[in-house]
Amino acid sequence: MRKLVFIGLVFTGAVQAQEINVWQVLAEVGYESKPSPETGFEIDSPKFSKRLMSYNGKVVRVKGYLIPMAELGGRNEYMLSSLPFNQCYFCGGAGPETVVELQTKQTIKFVTRQITIEGVLFLNDFDPDHHMYIIKNAKVID
Repeated sequence: MRKLVFIGLVFTGAVQAQEINVWQVLAEVGYESKPSPETGFEIDSPKFSKRLMSYNGKVVRVKGYLIPMAELGGRNEYMLSSLPFNQCYFCGGAGPETVVELQTKQTIKFVTRQITIEGVLFLNDFDPDHHMYIIKNAKVID
């Protein structure tokens, strides 16, 4: 009986410590063609899953690789990729669901290892000047 209780405690702790892989949730997106309000031309807009919609406006933690955008003229503008830089979306190695736009007031030091970012996730299906996934008030937590 004591072994059974111990095993139950070990498995209970493991289940509670497990975190959601946010990248898997972000992959739950499809696309639909609809006319652009500005031009009238057909454009592909993201269509988010119900589960993904439930994350909109919520604090999330995402582990990924930093892509600084300073070379494009932005200060404190970054993307976070689920893949290393040489395989990221901007290099032709993956889809747009593998990167998240980071909006932060702090400067994030570039590193080549994975980092964890925390902030509020916003789903963008209407503003073509921003990525479809935005983490606002982003901060590095490790």
